[in-house]
Amino acid sequence: MIDKKIESAHILIVNDIEETLSSLLPFYSKHNVRIIKNEQKDEFLLAQAHAAVKEAYISSNEKKYIFLIGKSFRVEAQNALLKVLEEPPKNIIFIIITNSKSSILPTIFSRIPHKFYKTASKRAELELDILNLDLKDVYSFLKENQRITKNEAKSLVESILFKINSKKIELNQKELDLFSKSIKLLELNSRPINVLTSLLLMLLNKNKRV
Repeated sequence: MIDKKIESAHILIVNDIEETLSSLLPFYSKHNVRIIKNEQKDEFLLAQAHAAVKEAYISSNEKKYIFLIGKSFRVEAQNALLKVLEEPPKNIIFIIITNSKSSILPTIFSRIPHKFYKTASKRAELELDILNLDLKDVYSFLKENQRITKNEAKSLVESILFKINSKKIELNQKELDLFSKSIKLLELNSRPINVLTSLLLMLLNKNKRV
């Protein structure tokens, strides 16, 4: 998460693109911001590059911030952006947000300041007693984690699975599939509390059967 306004052209290498964008946007006036991204998939293509160039040449009396968003950027798209990135029109500031330095061509990377906001993913601490889980534990855990983010929830799901494996608890195929489904649901922005509830109730029922 970024807690200040980026005032000049930058490349931001981050863990979560959408989360970063959400944390940045409140620092800008809506009418001074343009977000260029591929709505169909996470790859920045030539069509988005052309849209960015067109937007850059729409004159502005105030600073206009153009966010270029993508997990990856096609080479031809970056080549189409080269000139406008090197010599942007007056008051135009480009901010590129991506997941990896390797997705940006060296010719662009060497010309625009960059910042790494990526952090090593840390396994979430899990204090649940998986072997002796009861309804009270489940309720307390869910209450404690009712406002967590999507990424924090994904980390918790992974930690639950890790703890199950460390305790040598065997899961059947249906139970294993629920873990995969949980991660997918979180990626699709399902509410973390709902996903965690389903998982923990499954474990609770499993303990009762054992």
